[in-house]
Amino acid sequence: MAVVVIGAGVAGLACARALHDAGVAVRVLERAAAPGGRLGGDVLDGRPVDLGAAYFTVSDPGFAAVVSRWHRAGLVHPWSGDFTVYGTPPSSPRPAPVRWAAPGGLASLAADLASGLNVTCGAAVKDLTVLGGTVVLAMPAPQAALLLPAAAPLAEAQDWQPSLAVALRYRRRCWKPLTGAFVNDHPVLTTVCDDGSRRGDGAPVLVAHTTPAFAIESAVADVEAAVRELLELPDAAVSVAARRWPAARPTRPSESAFAQVDGVFLAGDGFGRPRVEAAWLSGRAVAAATVGNQNPKTPRTASRAR
Repeated sequence: MAVVVIGAGVAGLACARALHDAGVAVRVLERAAAPGGRLGGDVLDGRPVDLGAAYFTVSDPGFAAVVSRWHRAGLVHPWSGDFTVYGTPPSSPRPAPVRWAAPGGLASLAADLASGLNVTCGAAVKDLTVLGGTVVLAMPAPQAALLLPAAAPLAEAQDWQPSLAVALRYRRRCWKPLTGAFVNDHPVLTTVCDDGSRRGDGAPVLVAHTTPAFAIESAVADVEAAVRELLELPDAAVSVAARRWPAARPTRPSESAFAQVDGVFLAGDGFGRPRVEAAWLSGRAVAAATVGNQNPKTPRTASRAR
């Protein structure tokens, strides 16, 4: 058996790692210059900054074992359980989970997952018919539908929304104590995180994520102004970096662990709660299915999307 995984985000790398460990020949093709997917970031004034996922949480024992290894290696640390809430608070607040962050940026975790695997970056796949063996599309369903038109109904059902992530560097830390904030009922912002806090270096950098309406590159100035107003900042940012995510989050994620469309597997955080952990679980579930040994610990069963 040979498997080709397209996409070197968490789902794709988790799938490839499980297959590799099971002795299955697997290669990973990634269109970007480095693995990471939505763990990716940028460099702002010489400092890496997280522009994808803000953090991750842990509930699954298998994923907890991976995170424990990362923790021992110094790749991650517990960040914060307390976020400020702006706007209307949730009607039923839940206890804050342990949020994990990476001193070297979340992309460093993708690099760790990719270690020892056959990963080719800068490889933009445009035609699935030229690939042999089993194919796994480890990416948001709208992107998968560009390669596999039969996946379009799944993409529509999951209803993916875009977001713009904007990193803002200031001359100094000019805001009140903050780790992160959920921003409810705001026309521009959904979250604001203190990147210096989550990375542990105290850098005067904030990262904001936008609502779908402001998920356009031309909205960077609006985002900077909205953050300044929200946090009552006396100073403007001195430099910015931005990245638009066309498919940042599904509003109606599938309950299954993955999908199979015309013989092609689809995996990612569109299956289960849209979290880093869900992407890892989805990739592992696909790996188990391809070797005919469905993992009994996987809390969701596979579904066939048509």
